[in-house]
Amino acid sequence: MRISVIVPCRNEAAHIRAFCQSVAEQQLPAEVALEVWVADGMSNDGTREQLADWCASDARFHVIDNPGRIVSTGLNRCIAQATGDFIVRLDVHTVYAPDYIAQCLATWQATGADNVGGPWCAQGQQGDSGQAATVQRAVAAAFQSKWVSGGARSRDVAYNGEVDTVYLGAWPRSTFERFGGFDETLVRNQDDEHNLRIHQGGGRIWQSASIRSVYFPRSSKRDVFRQYRQYGYWKPFVMRKHGQAAALRHLVPGLFVAALLLCLMLMVVGAAVSYLLPPAADYRLAALWLAALGAGGLMALSTLYGAAVFAVSTAISREAGRDLWWHLPDVIAAYHFGYGLGSLRGWWDALMRRRPDPAFGRLTR
Repeated sequence: MRISVIVPCRNEAAHIRAFCQSVAEQQLPAEVALEVWVADGMSNDGTREQLADWCASDARFHVIDNPGRIVSTGLNRCIAQATGDFIVRLDVHTVYAPDYIAQCLATWQATGADNVGGPWCAQGQQGDSGQAATVQRAVAAAFQSKWVSGGARSRDVAYNGEVDTVYLGAWPRSTFERFGGFDETLVRNQDDEHNLRIHQGGGRIWQSASIRSVYFPRSSKRDVFRQYRQYGYWKPFVMRKHGQAAALRHLVPGLFVAALLLCLMLMVVGAAVSYLLPPAADYRLAALWLAALGAGGLMALSTLYGAAVFAVSTAISREAGRDLWWHLPDVIAAYHFGYGLGSLRGWWDALMRRRPDPAFGRLTR
């Protein structure tokens, strides 16, 4: 039996060699042959040269060009080249248990699911010090919190069973023959969209706690905001494509940000109108009332959210480290406001403009 590993990457010079080494050291059954296809998104930081050196030393590894430079085009190019009966997607910024691929294969053989994978477990780089390392640990701790993620099962490291979507993924070749490849119009959420197609077509997706890996998230609050703004932006396009109702956890950030913006607009417009109208004008009182309503709503929402973030930050820091407390409020806000602002813009472009904005077409890292 042959297993094909597929990997999209771009500008990963600092990580690509360690990643290739970890894949090469995977423990597989004796009857399993391995091939690795890396789709490079036209890297210009030395990644391509390192990949070429590695491929020259290990014939199982192959590198191909990904001129589309996004994940979905890279995955599809790899799938087109892969010859394996079972296809496993890997990510360069993740560290895998030595039996990761073997456990993917075993889970598929035991369940017959159309896609299998493990939980999405985030962690900061061990042994690193400094503010960037502390921020990364805070980002990882918030990522795993159900109060930040909305209780997504993909973050539950102990869960075994059917799920709506799964981290990375591993598929029998028949899954792509039956449901097609990844949607190349999507810069983000292409895995969610593909899993949605599997579900709507009667397929099954299975998460197993025995498939273990650790993901290293961003170490900058600004980068987390930009990443989740993209996630929020592209989700409405997936929903519009399939006519799918959004899960509550996908709607709440956008609704909250919209409520804040509405209150701010009422306050500013009401104050401006009341200032421009003469004191005896009939509508000046109504304008003042709108300004007060907006200010009161803005204060109430901000106070409630601030209190909730304070409580969640305190709870997370008790488990993950008290030194994270000072960063957690900013990190949590970056997750929520990034996703919320992105989803509002995404809904506008999906429903009104009927097309995505090219400005959201570049991956952030």
